[in-house]
Amino acid sequence: MNDMATCSTIESLPYDCVSEILSRTSPLEACRFSLVSTSLGSCADSDTVWRAFLPSDYEDIVSRAVNPFTLHFSSHKQLFHALCHPLLIDHGNKSFKLDKCWGKQCYIISARELSIARGSDPMIWSWRPNPESRFGEAAELRRVNWLEIEGKMRRRNLTRNTSYGAYLIMKVCDGAYGLDSAPSEVSISVGNKVQHRGKAYLGDRSEKKRKMETLFYGNRAEVLGNAAFQVPSKREDGWMEIEMGEFFSGEGDEEIIMSLREVGYQLKGGLILEGIQVRPKTSYSAKC
Repeated sequence: MNDMATCSTIESLPYDCVSEILSRTSPLEACRFSLVSTSLGSCADSDTVWRAFLPSDYEDIVSRAVNPFTLHFSSHKQLFHALCHPLLIDHGNKSFKLDKCWGKQCYIISARELSIARGSDPMIWSWRPNPESRFGEAAELRRVNWLEIEGKMRRRNLTRNTSYGAYLIMKVCDGAYGLDSAPSEVSISVGNKVQHRGKAYLGDRSEKKRKMETLFYGNRAEVLGNAAFQVPSKREDGWMEIEMGEFFSGEGDEEIIMSLREVGYQLKGGLILEGIQVRPKTSYSAKC
C-alpha cells in the first residue's frame, strides 16, 4: 500500500482512534503526520497523543523545577516542547531534558550532587561561580594525588528499555598538570552488577607523550589497549566530556552508580568539574 492510500485509510478512522494510534508512535512521527492533512494534523496535536510522549511522572518533575511557573501551558504538546529545553530541578542541582525526537529522558547531575573524595576540603577543591556552567558554579581541582568521583541515580527516573550512556562533563584550565599522565578507571554498576568498566585519561595526551610510551613499552603499549582508552572530546555547549560507559535502563528500579577512580597516585590539578550527564545513546544533542 502506498503512502497516499495509507493516509486515506487512516483519515477514515474516528478521531479518537487516530489519536490513540499516533500516541503509540513518537514525537517525530506525530509531527510528520501533522503535515499530511488538516484532519490528521488535528489528531496529531491532541492531548491524547502528547500526553503519551511525556514521562509518566512529568507532574513530579515539573513540581521540582526551580521556576515551575514557566511551565504553565494550555496543551500537553506545548509542555512537551518546553521540556525539550534544559530545566533546572532539585534546587538547581540537576538539569532535566526530553529528547525532542523520541521523548527519552536526559539528566545532568551537578558536581554538588556528586560524591567527590575530599570535595569539602578547600585546599583540594575550590567551589566557585562559573559563568559557563548551567548550574552557576563548578568544582575546580587544586591539587590531589588520589581522585574519586561518583554519581548515583535510580533506573525509574529514566526512560524504560533504553540504552543510555554516562558522561563526565569537565574542562581543563590553564596550568593544569598530571591529568594526562596516568589513566583513571571508569565504571558503571546497575544494582550489584558491573555493566561497564574501562579506563580514561582526564587530559588529552599529546602526540609526544604517546610516542614516548611506544619507545619505552613497544608492543606492550598496544597490548595494554591505549587506543581504547577514553580521552576528553568537545561538546557543543563548550565543555568537554569523557564517556564513562553505557547501560540498559530496563524496567527495574535498581540504583545506577557511575564512578571514576584514579588507577595510580599521580599528583594532578586543574580539572574543572561540571557534573555527570546520563543521556540516550542515540538521537541526542549535547546542548542538554
